[in-house]
Amino acid sequence: MNKDVRHRQLVFTVKDRCRMCFTCVRECPAKAIKIINCQAEVVSERCIGCGNCVKVCSQGAKKFLETSDAVNELLTDGNNPIAILAPSFPAEFKELSDPKSIAGMIRALGFEKVIEVSFGADLVAKEYSSILKNKEGKSYISSDCPAIVRYIEYYHPKLVDVLAPVVSPMTATARMLRKMYDADTRVIFIGPCIAKKAESQEIDEAITFKELRALFEEKGIAEDKSDGRGFDEPASGKGAIFPISRGLLQSTDHKDDICEGNVLVAEGKENFKEAIKEFENGMIRDQHLELLCCDGCIMGPGLSCSGKKFERTLRVRNYAKDKLRELDTEKWDKDIERFSTLDLSREFHPEGKSVASPKDEEILSILKNMGKELDSDHLNCGACGYETCREHAMAIYEGLAEDEMCLPYTIEKLHRSVDELNSSNEQLANAQQALRHSEKLAHMGQLSAGIAHELNNPLGVITMYSNILKDEAKKDDPVYQDLELIVEQTERCKKIVSGLLNFARKNQVNLEETDMGKFLKDSMNSIIQAGNIKIGFTVNTDSRMAAIDQDQMMQVLTNLEKNAVESMPEGGRMEITLDGDDENIQISISDSGSGITGENMDKLFTPFFTTKEVGKGTGLGLPLVYGIVKMHKGKISVDSNADAEKGNTGTTFTITLPRGL
Repeated sequence: MNKDVRHRQLVFTVKDRCRMCFTCVRECPAKAIKIINCQAEVVSERCIGCGNCVKVCSQGAKKFLETSDAVNELLTDGNNPIAILAPSFPAEFKELSDPKSIAGMIRALGFEKVIEVSFGADLVAKEYSSILKNKEGKSYISSDCPAIVRYIEYYHPKLVDVLAPVVSPMTATARMLRKMYDADTRVIFIGPCIAKKAESQEIDEAITFKELRALFEEKGIAEDKSDGRGFDEPASGKGAIFPISRGLLQSTDHKDDICEGNVLVAEGKENFKEAIKEFENGMIRDQHLELLCCDGCIMGPGLSCSGKKFERTLRVRNYAKDKLRELDTEKWDKDIERFSTLDLSREFHPEGKSVASPKDEEILSILKNMGKELDSDHLNCGACGYETCREHAMAIYEGLAEDEMCLPYTIEKLHRSVDELNSSNEQLANAQQALRHSEKLAHMGQLSAGIAHELNNPLGVITMYSNILKDEAKKDDPVYQDLELIVEQTERCKKIVSGLLNFARKNQVNLEETDMGKFLKDSMNSIIQAGNIKIGFTVNTDSRMAAIDQDQMMQVLTNLEKNAVESMPEGGRMEITLDGDDENIQISISDSGSGITGENMDKLFTPFFTTKEVGKGTGLGLPLVYGIVKMHKGKISVDSNADAEKGNTGTTFTITLPRGL
């Protein structure tokens, strides 16, 4: 016999099949699923072996312990083991023309005898009948379902003393066989339940109906290989209806009257938990509980997945009806009497698995990390597998869950990541654009410097001789006016050349600590303020000081302010704003002018590019601004809208400079 059977790991995870749907978490009544790196793993020491996770996993990521190899070894060791078959078998093998032929098929595998566990159910039913008729007023919880027993031992250990002290039909059948034959008789259980594999050390091995089917297929055994003998004795009676809803109650012949009965029946993972909770709280303590973890044994995890509950119920009921009609009741009474002294008692072992409840502040901290600070943030959507956000937080505290299991939290986190990625992409694009500007301007600077140096000398000669001729000419002479125009245009050319040189050379900056608020106001005084243009000035920082080259930065500001005014010939508003933090100072100059079209945005800082009329601009102002800002190790950016359909038109230049203090 397997001496370590109670500590078997019954369910496993096939990790490469897990798809993070958390269905197993939602369906596990014991919450014995631990999420590690978004992979669902079964916590063996918490698992009650109900197999719900196996039934609901559409990807086959949950597998139960298969023991058919161990059974094959028992079949070949020469000890002629006996198979005991659970009464739910008609629900599984519906293809058989005669349900009893299953016995001959099992014998064909190598079993000496095949006994129906339903006779053990008959014996157990008599014990339950005595319990239900007791006059002591004590209520009991049925103990025939091993998953229920383990759940109470693990999570409600205070209720262990109210578990009916009666073995299950499986164990009762094993004890009966060893009394009939020999203490060393090998007994193999075949049924619908995974938890049976770890229920009792009195069973040598247990396999499911699924495993039995696999053995039939492996050995090539079909109904036509059955020997036609049916089941070996003793024959069973009403125990055949044990696996269906209220089957235990019906087997005891106890009065099942809604008004007068004292037994409550609950089956299914939610119902049995609620019944136990209410029983423990004293709300239904005067009632006996008949509990099944599955929706009846006919829906156990060891059956094929395709069966329907009510069809299976009907097949088991019809089999039991036929069986009772053919039953030799006189012989059955003798068999029951024969084993009336058989010890059917058992003990239970409380093994509390619940951990200490966390403090409220610990739960609130976990919820806060998931963005659930207010009660209205608790959606209780169940997507994580837990009924409430608080239950999820408690599971995180216990190390069973992760915050990423919360779908709303994960979606919000994904949105933030996307926003951060978009921001990073935008910053990268701006950096690439700035690099292209810098490379282009560097080449333009070299070209401009060469041109400026070559033009300076001939322009100086032209200016000198034009002035000499102008001095010799009379003012009323038409030639004087022509010479005056030559001198004027030559001076304009010299200014352009001077601008080219300023753009081309990297002048050193002479930094001075400056009150930027006062400095900006001074820059506004240096421009012509038209009456139809309103100017606003806002300071949003308490620290106004920065180190700048005042002369060069004044050129920057007056250039931008002048451009802003000129962009609003019909009037408008210019806003100058000063912002800053501990490291940088930021200046924004906005206007409500016509804006800059998209095709011109990339050309703004290119020398000689201008949108002004011929003769009204050299196209060197913004390149000069760009160069001075870069010499200050700062950044300049432009945001503009020239399409009135998209909103208010206008342009904003933003300069960011290090404080450099």
